[in-house]
Amino acid sequence: MKFLNLAVSAVALAAVALPASAATTLRIQTHQGADSPAGILYKIWEDDVETMSNGSLDIEMFYSSSVVGSVETFDAAANGILDCDMTGGAYQTGKNPAFQFVGDVMGGYDTAWQQYSWLYYGDGYAAAQELYNNYGMQLIGWTVFGHESLSSSKPIRGFEDLKNWKFRSPPGLETEIFTGLGASPIVMDFTEIFTALETGIIDGADASSLANNVGLGLYDLVSHATYPGFHSMPADHLACNKAVWDGLTESQRRIMETAMQKVSMHAALQNEKKNAEAVVMLKAKGVTLHDWSEADRSKFREIAQEAWNGWAAKTPEAAALVASHREYLGQLGLIAK
Repeated sequence: MKFLNLAVSAVALAAVALPASAATTLRIQTHQGADSPAGILYKIWEDDVETMSNGSLDIEMFYSSSVVGSVETFDAAANGILDCDMTGGAYQTGKNPAFQFVGDVMGGYDTAWQQYSWLYYGDGYAAAQELYNNYGMQLIGWTVFGHESLSSSKPIRGFEDLKNWKFRSPPGLETEIFTGLGASPIVMDFTEIFTALETGIIDGADASSLANNVGLGLYDLVSHATYPGFHSMPADHLACNKAVWDGLTESQRRIMETAMQKVSMHAALQNEKKNAEAVVMLKAKGVTLHDWSEADRSKFREIAQEAWNGWAAKTPEAAALVASHREYLGQLGLIAK
């Protein structure tokens, strides 16, 4: 019995002496500010992942594109400077036009829920994953808040007000559509919008949802906005270096995916609530909200969907994604097949 007790004690001491498994640190950059509605949700995602993984995953999040420019985040993750990218696919249209249709399907879906359903209940996830894998990345999930609002120092009541309107635009399809409508889109980093408005370089901006624009402080500088939005409903993605992703355990991957789906749901719910609150606040502040007519909205959708054809012809991957969206929009009754 004495020898047994000694043996048990030795095993116990050995167990105490063994070092705990080191946590895997994932370095992730987002273009969103830490205190913006999106940034606050991403902090919750960090906490969920770290808690559910029992500390085996440690998230080091860099907000407001503090390591590299927003457009450079994808390559920084693919090349190992970062591990994951939490910006959006539309930033990568210069790499392949197909990224437009995993980043912002302009003139497509009416609600965030419809766009999510393409990813999870259409063939969207498989179609998108093939594109991401081609560049050494793995798509984990989306954050879709809902339609964005244009912010402006001038009235933007309809198409006529777009003539010579200088505004910040993300790269990609939007610049083509709005140039055709007579506007003057200027591609610049998300983080440069406030200064560009303040100095008069631009008249307005396509930045984010109404509530997020409030968080950015845009309506301290301008007094007009489109609401409800209609032109753009971008998806922020979580995409990770594929080698890093493949090196995680199955449990860790499931945790990240599940936590991302929680963010997805709350992003859309939160956006509806915060937009409603923003409307009340902005009207009291004297900001004019322009609700475009149904005729103008329909015209915009037609123009945008015509522009898809030119983008579909650019690469086989773009053609495949446009075909996938058209098929699914047809199933939802949002477009003629």
